[in-house]
Amino acid sequence: MGFVKRLMSFVKFMWKSSLEVLKQKNVDLVFATSTPLTIGIPALVKKSFHRTKFIFEVRDLWPEVPIQMGGLKNPILIAIAKQLEKNIYKSAEHIIALSPGMADGVLKYESSEKVSMIPNMAKIDEFFPREHNHELLTALGLKANSFKLIHFGALGLANGVESIIDSAILLKDYPDIEFIFVGGGSREPYLKDLCQKYKLNNIHFLGKYPMNTLSEIVNFCDISLVSFMDLPILYTNSPNKLFDSLSAGKPIIVNSAGWTRNMILENECGFYVNPNHPEELKDLIISIKNDDALLDKLGRNSRKLAETTYDKSILCNKFADVISSTLLSIEKS
Repeated sequence: MGFVKRLMSFVKFMWKSSLEVLKQKNVDLVFATSTPLTIGIPALVKKSFHRTKFIFEVRDLWPEVPIQMGGLKNPILIAIAKQLEKNIYKSAEHIIALSPGMADGVLKYESSEKVSMIPNMAKIDEFFPREHNHELLTALGLKANSFKLIHFGALGLANGVESIIDSAILLKDYPDIEFIFVGGGSREPYLKDLCQKYKLNNIHFLGKYPMNTLSEIVNFCDISLVSFMDLPILYTNSPNKLFDSLSAGKPIIVNSAGWTRNMILENECGFYVNPNHPEELKDLIISIKNDDALLDKLGRNSRKLAETTYDKSILCNKFADVISSTLLSIEKS
């Protein structure tokens, strides 16, 4: 969706869900998970009319994301959105942030006792290393022995996939390197036009697939690319594709200079490249594509991190503890 259509969708959902929550009886606690920020309004409505307390989960720092991306420019609307953000945080019983950067954004307004950081979860049973599905690889028109880099998920403005295309242009004379995109979004037609303009045969847009097929595709790729625009607010992102890539046991290349860069580098799961310098990704790919020992080590480290730190069995327990402690404090009050 474009910005206006997306905004209308947010407003429509906000209105319908606000009416719906008022119909619900015998509710002990509301869990409101953004984005967008307007998800907090139904929770505020429920609290105002029925005194039902709520937990608010921050999955993106709104309104700062649309402000920095240029989607929200009107100073009056910006002031209203920032005041709404403060009101939601203040009214929430507890706040869960999906990354350290998001937690820092909330801590500008709230005390640390009120904020927990629980990132997105690795799905180690859905994404995991195994034998390659050669039949699927052939059916998708991919080369059997090429070095494959995959970007899966949204192809929107925030993903900044143009930087990958720029690197692919520099690698167009390397027939043994393929870039694979699985997913879709508003920028997909533009990205395909770029590929036609530069006559790129090393890029494949495969479209959308259910998770079990996506898992097979990720499994026979060599590297996972996690890309975002170079904006400070996007450094706080907690992308699902990163944790799925860890689960799949893949080396990961990130281009966001935030907490995910630190995570990948500190745990030796992959690399960081500057999205404003496409030659960095080009040079990195050329240097590692035949280093099987290094790629194997990075992949094993990724899987280990998924299993020991980000598996849903671990993080769901943390989430459950927040719910339980919040309910207990409500009962005491």
